[in-house]
Amino acid sequence: MNFEAKAVFQAALAVIFVSGGSVAAAADDDIGIFETLHESSVSFEETSAAVESGLRASGLTLHAVHDVRVPENAQQARVYVLTSPEYMAAAAGESPRTISAQILRVAVYTFGDDLKTFVNMANPRAHAMVYYVDSDDYDGMLNAAGTAAQTIRDAISAVPGAALGIQQSPLRSEKHYNKYKGDGPARMMAKFRRFEKSQRPISEGAVADFADTVSMVSAKLAASTAGDAEDEDGLELVTQISLGENAVYFGVTSPYIESKMVGINSRFRSDGKSEKAPYPGVDHVSALPTEVLVIKEDDETLVLHYGQMWRMQLYFWDSGYRAFTANVGVPSAVFAAIEGVLEEE
Repeated sequence: MNFEAKAVFQAALAVIFVSGGSVAAAADDDIGIFETLHESSVSFEETSAAVESGLRASGLTLHAVHDVRVPENAQQARVYVLTSPEYMAAAAGESPRTISAQILRVAVYTFGDDLKTFVNMANPRAHAMVYYVDSDDYDGMLNAAGTAAQTIRDAISAVPGAALGIQQSPLRSEKHYNKYKGDGPARMMAKFRRFEKSQRPISEGAVADFADTVSMVSAKLAASTAGDAEDEDGLELVTQISLGENAVYFGVTSPYIESKMVGINSRFRSDGKSEKAPYPGVDHVSALPTEVLVIKEDDETLVLHYGQMWRMQLYFWDSGYRAFTANVGVPSAVFAAIEGVLEEE
């Protein structure tokens, strides 16, 4: 991010600070981008085994299991990437640009002074509110997303402990999700873009080149090597998922992305933070992995990825003013890492 953009971003956040505003959600904005599902009474590994067993038996398709690298290995976190055949069928007629809504994510993580194990998910209904707002069957897609969410809840119901079903921040209204362009005055840093405009093109080609483009993207991501948590460059391919004939999703991550994602939401939080558990931001890891999309649109094949400031606000806006200013260069670093891998000859 250049100096001018950084200055504009800091000025926008200063408006929040000076005006006495808050990044906290208003009382009636009660739909979380995450949902905390379960507090386990057994260990992390026992919980993970029960979650995975339940998911595999649920009728959902489990595509990947990924262990998140928490700084200093202070806590544990694991992400499950899934799709629902029924939800995919409901979305068969939707734009391929909406495929991010189809990627279901469940996380198991240790949290709090007692390092208890919790389970949460990226909320399918909240994502449907963002991606299917222009659908001719918006209500039907919300219902399909709700069914997918309930399938996940049912799948983990055998985990020992207590079911919770708590909407987890960032919290927003349905109207806010429908028009999602970022949050507060910092929307200017997402350039007031909704999700379609936030899907930035890496390459454009003929529709006949779709299969070759998918193979090229897959090969480049598979060949990429990520460094340590301080190294912005390189990516790891977590999963590749075909969603119909017109769209392929690639889930990518790196130690740098994971460290920043956990850190941005942990630095200034007090809830759940202790000497034994210094990273409460592990409860946001179901934002992982980030996306690369290959889609057919009209007569073109497009390779897309998200403006990372838009994405960071979607998942981490509850981190607060200071966390955003302390990490103002992270979105552009992640954006550049993705383009660096895919544009390399």
